[in-house]
This record gives sequence, C-alpha cells and structure tokens, in this order.
Amino acid sequence: MFESALAAQGMALDAVAPRPGADVVAGYRAALDAAADRPGAFLVGGISLGAHVATAWAADRAPAGLAGVLVVMPAWTGPPDGAPAAAAARATAGQVRARGLAAAVAAARAGTPPWLADELARAWAGYGTSLADALDAAAAQPAPDLVTLGSLAVPVGIVALVDDPVHPLGTARAWAQALPRAAIRTTTLAALGSDPAVLGRAAVRAWRHAAGAG
Repeated sequence: MFESALAAQGMALDAVAPRPGADVVAGYRAALDAAADRPGAFLVGGISLGAHVATAWAADRAPAGLAGVLVVMPAWTGPPDGAPAAAAARATAGQVRARGLAAAVAAARAGTPPWLADELARAWAGYGTSLADALDAAAAQPAPDLVTLGSLAVPVGIVALVDDPVHPLGTARAWAQALPRAAIRTTTLAALGSDPAVLGRAAVRAWRHAAGAG
C-alpha cells in the first residue's frame, strides 16, 4: 500500500512482518528500534495498530533521523475501551478460539465487501495458530493519548476513511488537532477496494503538506 508512494519520493519500503501471538506489539517496536540505528532520514508509520505503535514510538524515542510519521486509519486515542476496532478484534479472537480460522473468515465474508474479506483472510492466515492471541494483544494496546500526540514534533500525515465505522473519521480528526504538525487526507472504502495504494499516496501527500513541502 505504501511502496509506490514512497518510491515516488525516492524512499524504499521496509515492511515488517508481525511477530506471532501476544508479542505482536513488541515485534513492531523492535523493528522500529532497528530502523533508528540506521544512518539517514526515514519515515515510520502503519495502518490501525501499526499506526498507533509507530506514533507512540516516535513520540517516545524521537530519533535524530526521523523525518515524519504516516498514520493510516487510527482506531482510538488512549485506552481502547469501547473502541469499535478493539471490540471487533476481541470478537474475532473469540470466534477463532471457538470455531477456528475458517469460520472467522466465513463470518467476515458475510458482512464485508469481498475485497476486504480477501485481505482479512490473507492477513489472518499469516498469524497461524497465534492469531487469537495477536488480536487480543492488539485490542488491549493503548494508542497514544492527546498529551503524547501533542509532544510529537515531526510532521505527520494522517489518512482516514469517511465511511469506515471501525476506524472513525472523528478519531483521525482528533489526532490531527492534537499533533503540532499534521495534515489529514480522506478517502472511501470503495476507493480503497479499487486501489489499495490510495492509502499510501494520501499519507505521503498529507505528510508533505504537514512538512510544508506541498
């Protein structure tokens, strides 16, 4: 989703495979720590949980080479209590434990567009038997709170879907308001289904605007 947009800026994508099970967040943070040790400027970011982890890490570490953060579809602010995405993750974890992955995928296909169900099936399969633990870990992980967001000095590009109830537009707007240097761009589920790279392009455009580059 990010590769072509980053390539247009002369940047290479280093996509991080999730660590299995309950250590999914620790795995992402370890990968970010490794990125900070490399020479040169770099961006961090992610989608949903990945966006939460990258933003919190950026505020905490503030490494010298960090040029900005790409935040796509943030799901909540601070504790996850009551957030639709957290509830959905816990429900899917319960389904997987009770009925197996195939049943969870079938339930997703019954209630989501085909392209999204296909993407979920692909992503979930990558976790193997540790999927339920990873989903529970994601559902319990706090996102950056407003104070943390306010401490992040680098430019941040935010992308939200206007019609996604699981990743509310209001959350993205709250992040944009709290961050000192942020810009937000929006798109739709239909546009994402037609071209997943729309998220990367929108994120880079928002980041460039936040950085005063366009």
